[in-house]
Amino acid sequence: MVTGAYFPEISSGGRQSRLMAAQMRGAAIVRVMTTALDLSTPRHSNVDDVEVTRIHLRSIDTGSKIAAFAVMLTEAWRLVRWSDLVHLHGVSSKNILITAIARLLGRPIVLSLHTAGADEPAPVKSAGALSWWAFRSATRYLAVSPALRQSYLEAGLAADAIEQVGNGLDTNMFSPAAAPEKRRLRDLLGLDPDRPVILFVGFFSQDKQPHVLFEAWLRLRDAGHIDATLVFVGATTSEYHEVDAALAERMRAVAGERGLGDQLIFAGPRQNVHDYCRAADVFALPSRREGMPVALLEAMSCGVPSVASRLPGATDALIEDGVSGRLVTPGDVEGFAEAVRSMLAEPDAAARMGAAARTVVTRDFSAATIAARWLENYRIALARSGVNRS
Repeated sequence: MVTGAYFPEISSGGRQSRLMAAQMRGAAIVRVMTTALDLSTPRHSNVDDVEVTRIHLRSIDTGSKIAAFAVMLTEAWRLVRWSDLVHLHGVSSKNILITAIARLLGRPIVLSLHTAGADEPAPVKSAGALSWWAFRSATRYLAVSPALRQSYLEAGLAADAIEQVGNGLDTNMFSPAAAPEKRRLRDLLGLDPDRPVILFVGFFSQDKQPHVLFEAWLRLRDAGHIDATLVFVGATTSEYHEVDAALAERMRAVAGERGLGDQLIFAGPRQNVHDYCRAADVFALPSRREGMPVALLEAMSCGVPSVASRLPGATDALIEDGVSGRLVTPGDVEGFAEAVRSMLAEPDAAARMGAAARTVVTRDFSAATIAARWLENYRIALARSGVNRS
């Protein structure tokens, strides 16, 4: 597997790859190559009996990128030679090098399409001929959402080379918490056990739109509808280019001016996302762009009533509005405020939506189900390349 991040660095993609590697144990031998912004992480380590090779770099440092390329060339050659198949997670510049080595050594490539607006034909083409060549060189494509699959098909690419395979969840770790357990978790996390908790999980970017949820929370408070704690889990600052530190800075300033600082929690990146999900009363995803949002699936798996932006072919493939959650027009502050208010004001209806959401995840997105589909697509890719692996 080639990923953009892996444990102990925190990312939904890295968490997904780690879960699937563990799930496939005994059916496939997995090794991981990943880029790492945390320079304190070891170059080589073992995570859950999986060999992990990290290519350290600083995204803002040209010299670091050049040094990383040299290391990547050596490590990629070693790992691709060892492998029967290469699984690329998402589109990035490193795919060009990995694809060139895989093609030279005759290894089939499976390419997972995760991110709307990035892992699609149009932006890949605009990145240049080499990026488009690497994209088209895959033997098999796994699209996590209907929208990503549709964008691939609309580009005139081979329909028999792509399958929609969503993200997988550990439905035991991400499971509903009864009231006593929820209170225990809130005490553990330093949250007021008697005040409703509204949760956001994700890094702070313009596309994730945490500010929309913040403004909705303020409106509800100003209208006297709720007295709730708003919890943000995820990076508010980072070298990663999408993270916008100004978003959290403004929220802190406004909350401080209004005397709400103790009810606005910035928890930062966390490994124990499941604890926050299980402690929450409402989960909110105000994004304007998503593939198949892992954070939303995790909240749904915990039976938490969720309010999400209506993103065709993405969130509307997970949530049926009013049945398994609520869908709101992206950027609609008033719409998010009303949806959150109704969830907290009508707990019985919210609980039914949370239970329906849990059913969706356990039926369609369990780790075992998704891992089996990965393995089947690996077999198809190997067969099409002329390699027989039972």
